[in-house]
Amino acid sequence: MTADTTETSPMTAVGSARASSAARVRTYDDLVARVLAGELGPDPRTRRIAVAFTTRQAVRHDGRATGYRNEVLSLRLAGAVGSCAVEPGALSDGAVAECVGADVAGLLDHPLLPVRVAALDAYLMHITPHTPEHGARPVALPAGTSLEKSRARARAVVALLDPPPGATVLVVGVVNSLLEALRSRGIGYVPCDLKGGVTEWDEPVVTDALAAAARCDALLVSGMTLGNGTFEPLREHALRHGKPLALFAQTGSAVLPRLLGCGVSAVCAEPYPFFWLDGGPGTVHHYRADRPGGAP
Repeated sequence: MTADTTETSPMTAVGSARASSAARVRTYDDLVARVLAGELGPDPRTRRIAVAFTTRQAVRHDGRATGYRNEVLSLRLAGAVGSCAVEPGALSDGAVAECVGADVAGLLDHPLLPVRVAALDAYLMHITPHTPEHGARPVALPAGTSLEKSRARARAVVALLDPPPGATVLVVGVVNSLLEALRSRGIGYVPCDLKGGVTEWDEPVVTDALAAAARCDALLVSGMTLGNGTFEPLREHALRHGKPLALFAQTGSAVLPRLLGCGVSAVCAEPYPFFWLDGGPGTVHHYRADRPGGAP
């Protein structure tokens, strides 16, 4: 995981039927099974990926002591784009090329987890885009420098949290702007990232998220956990112990809202194109389990 990666209207009859099906989803694997069975939308064997691409970024914001790199796999299905972050350099050009023209069902059985996640995200984005009728509330991000946009996105993510005084939040996927936003609100946190290291404020970064979760009151988790296989244990922990779990999702932005109410409390969904791609205005989408229509 990167060191600084990087957040109702009445439904139609069709949307309501899909929401009813989605309400039965309990786990990520259950969601995949229901998609493959054609229970949530069109047969995924009939939907093919037209475009596959990676987006690679290196950045060091003005005034920050450290920089970071990102790499994201994106798959386009009709007008929708699904994405999954990967470790920089981990995905071969051949793996990207073989996604083009492949049907979604086949890619959901691909040997590489990031390909499976991106394919699922593309399919769900295709059938339930981030619109109010599917439970999304748009949050505008203003134009600005890379740091200004990072901070604006961080504020949008942290707005999903409402921890009681004295609570400690586990932050999985260290984003310095997120930590800065938590600090500004006086919220204690434990930073966690597979790479370890230290934060911008020389705080140690733990590497075992599940162990750290035991001593935290709430979880703020990157969608990247879908792509590295660490999401489900955290969702199960939050569900079992009744802890709030909020997600900031460039990876799986259309996937994670499907798990609202099943361990997931809120999602800040950010589909492609991401905030760091240009200086113009953007939009993220809030979903909450406690809001009517909060789950697509």
